[in-house]
Amino acid sequence: MKILVIGAGAREHALLKGLSADPVRPELHVAPGNAGMAGLATIHDVPVTDAGGLVTLARSVAADLVVIGPEAPLVAGVADELRAEGFAVFGPSAKAARLEGSKAFAKDVMAAAGVRTARARQLAPGAEAEVDSALDEFGPTWVVKDDGLAGGKGVVVTPDRAVARAHAEEVLAAGNPVLFESFLTGPEVSLFCLVDGETVVPLLPAQDHKRAYDDDKGPNTGGMGAYCPLPWLPSDGVERIVDEVCRPVAAEMVRRGEPYSGLLYAGLAWGPEGPAVVEFNARFGDPETQAVLSLLKTPLAGLLDAVARGTLAEHPALEWEDGAAVTVVLAAEGYPAGPRKGDAISGLPEDTEDAYVLHAGTAAAGSGSGVGSAAPEFVSAGGRVLSVVGKGADLAEARERAYALLEGIELKGSFYRHDIGAAALEGRISL
Repeated sequence: MKILVIGAGAREHALLKGLSADPVRPELHVAPGNAGMAGLATIHDVPVTDAGGLVTLARSVAADLVVIGPEAPLVAGVADELRAEGFAVFGPSAKAARLEGSKAFAKDVMAAAGVRTARARQLAPGAEAEVDSALDEFGPTWVVKDDGLAGGKGVVVTPDRAVARAHAEEVLAAGNPVLFESFLTGPEVSLFCLVDGETVVPLLPAQDHKRAYDDDKGPNTGGMGAYCPLPWLPSDGVERIVDEVCRPVAAEMVRRGEPYSGLLYAGLAWGPEGPAVVEFNARFGDPETQAVLSLLKTPLAGLLDAVARGTLAEHPALEWEDGAAVTVVLAAEGYPAGPRKGDAISGLPEDTEDAYVLHAGTAAAGSGSGVGSAAPEFVSAGGRVLSVVGKGADLAEARERAYALLEGIELKGSFYRHDIGAAALEGRISL
């Protein structure tokens, strides 16, 4: 079996790691990939939104399955182009990917499906004069979103009206619609569901940590770490999310003639009445994927292939390892505003079954780079540079293994959060 993975981050590295362990031993290719993936897959320098180039690549490697990682190619219709050429593709069509690409579209689908979510108002570019009246409708905590793709960083949640106004004006000035939402209370939950039409199969629930610094301080990021499963979630929590959110949305997409095929990521807040949707994503989330897939025992290649070929309903039930997993992101100095690049990475440890490193913003070091006489193998090339994964019998052990590995890695000016999963471990999350 030959599989082409599209993407270049730690999420795609996690997918490749999972696929490489599949008993079918697939031949793996990745585009554009990163330097840290070279031991798992053949790397091809094709941009993720170059549909023609990706079709040509898939044809040249005779791909049996194409797995699309990031949101941009999905919204751009790369999955459609590949399917039109006869390839089996894991990832939704451009029309279905509007669940992530347009928050207003997602709101419309949820309203039709009877799914609980925040009250919202959208303003289009040119409606700057209406910003204050929109702000008057919400608060005292304002949620202001770029109604489009923003890499997880287009959302401002703030009690400061001036900050909310500034973000709304920034989004409109950039030519994008802006969405004002009511604030949803309760801890956040990320639930990934494999979806094939009306067939919905959940993975383990996880929780992301979006803010840059400890104690949820600093700016929003693409995600600084995650853990799974969630010890504080009710025993019927996953079942409720599937029944009240994911299955109704999948059915509504079928009703509209735009059936969903791929990974539906429900970002939720668990409030007094249970789950309510914060947003949907049309792909695996990063960094939650790194933790969730580390515990999956079911062979990944066959599972993704079943979704791509419309046979998910026939697939055996998923099997999971006992215990917990934690992933912690090592970020470059200046992230998220202006990350430094080109700095040497040293102290990368040997992977073990229970603790390992996944690459995101890295590149192969050039000759002569490095510190002292030993040239580094990798340099930083992005904001989120590495994801470190730890697994254990429980959350405490998983955290211990992840942080022990992380402490030995050196990258000038880099930082990471020290509290990934700590609130859950210490019993500070309650419903």
